[in-house]
Amino acid sequence: MKRIPPSHRLLLLGVAAVFVWSGWRPADRATWWLEIFPGLAGLIILAATYRRFRFTTFCYTLIAAHICVLCVGGHYTYAHVPLFDWLRPIFGWHRNHYDRLGHFFQGFVPAVITREIFVRLKVLNRTGWLPFLVGSVCLAISALYELLEWVTALIGGSGAAAFLGTQGDVWDTQEDMFTALIGATCALLFFSRIQDRAIARLPDLRARE
Repeated sequence: MKRIPPSHRLLLLGVAAVFVWSGWRPADRATWWLEIFPGLAGLIILAATYRRFRFTTFCYTLIAAHICVLCVGGHYTYAHVPLFDWLRPIFGWHRNHYDRLGHFFQGFVPAVITREIFVRLKVLNRTGWLPFLVGSVCLAISALYELLEWVTALIGGSGAAAFLGTQGDVWDTQEDMFTALIGATCALLFFSRIQDRAIARLPDLRARE
């Protein structure tokens, strides 16, 4: 079994600490479970596949940051994160925009994950299609999440309002997906080279050269 790097242990410890804090007296327990579930499911999948496919530390760091964003939103609910309430009058926002940060990460981090899988497993013979396909995967993930929110609203009725976090915005779904697309585009434009260097430094890849 490969040795677990200290950086990976540190990331896991940090995520665990934020998770414990998030679960301590959240604003709404049911909403908390709904918000943190994607992060919890992701952790389980990463742990189950860690021996067979180990991502770069760069990728794991972004995943950890995304889970922390979910935990903060779950603790306060996305519409009432204190920092973004404090920023509202400064920037003249009509609502709490923490959910936009969450959806930016919903595009940014899956783009990094998907790109790393495509590159390392050599899914594509023509790499020119890589940005388009990665962006499409991220949009599909965002659309699926919006559909899950819709199903939750149908089941939970008014009790699902805190989870939906629309804050009276009739275009919230479309804006969420567009924000995810912006996140995915930023990841591809500004971080692809950083990710390529991180992939090139992986021990198993260097051993093959």
